[in-house]
Amino acid sequence: MEFRQLQYALQIAAERNFSRAAEKLHIAQPSLSQQLSKLEKELGVLLFQRNTSSVELTHAGTKFVEQAQIIIDAVELLRQEMSDISELRSGRVVVGSMPITGAHLLPHVLPIFKQSYPEIEIALLEDSSMNLEKLTAGGQTDLSLLSLPLEVPALAYEVLGEERIDLAVPADHPLAARSKDGIRTSLEELKNEPFIVLKEGQGFRKLTIELCREAGFEPKIVFESNNMETVQSLVATGMGVTLVPHFIARAPRSEFVPVYLPLAEPVPSRTLVFAYRRGRYLSKAAEAFMKTFRTTVAALTDEEA
Repeated sequence: MEFRQLQYALQIAAERNFSRAAEKLHIAQPSLSQQLSKLEKELGVLLFQRNTSSVELTHAGTKFVEQAQIIIDAVELLRQEMSDISELRSGRVVVGSMPITGAHLLPHVLPIFKQSYPEIEIALLEDSSMNLEKLTAGGQTDLSLLSLPLEVPALAYEVLGEERIDLAVPADHPLAARSKDGIRTSLEELKNEPFIVLKEGQGFRKLTIELCREAGFEPKIVFESNNMETVQSLVATGMGVTLVPHFIARAPRSEFVPVYLPLAEPVPSRTLVFAYRRGRYLSKAAEAFMKTFRTTVAALTDEEA
């Protein structure tokens, strides 16, 4: 049994398709099929059930993939530990990020990190929070910037901090005028407001709906978008209201800007975390990135205090 055969089997299991697996592995499909057949013959079991439309794991295949992942993780652990001996003179960290949050925080963090660790490569992978959890659990990122709660049990995390949630309303909204007198809006007061929210799969959509439900009402959703900038632009033009993470609300814009209002006590917030696959070795480079992120964001928060 060869190490590459373990990698091949894992890729086939992930793709459920020989052609896509071969493409991801950068080998010819006949070579991939040949290697898998050789492995199955050596083991004396069938790992995959092939048919014209799909490839499915057999019972033996499921057990094999579980153990193969453990072996590959152990090899990666050894590789990472040896890399750490170089004391951060080189390395690579794959960071997953929600596009909305990353767009407003990573531009502050990355220049500082690159200045401190110029030889460490940072690769960014942006996706929805739902997909990021799956990708991180599958080992395709070292760390992913997410918010609690996490849905995938295979993930562990380190808390980065709390971020308050603000209310965004059109400039001519009565709540905007009232806020000038120092009166804060409670979530309960929004029960009759039309809401503009992110589409399914975005973690902040789920948080918005949960906060409304905790306040005793189901939000009246009139528009949905995959893009937070679109959501805010629709709010600015009077189509509804929305909740917005504070670091997004504080970012400057040129047009279609809603009015951002702090909410009444208890002020809602979300917990930002760096998630990683449970049991995965975190390299010193990954730990250094987390530390840089945490201190940079804390400094941004202190600037507002």
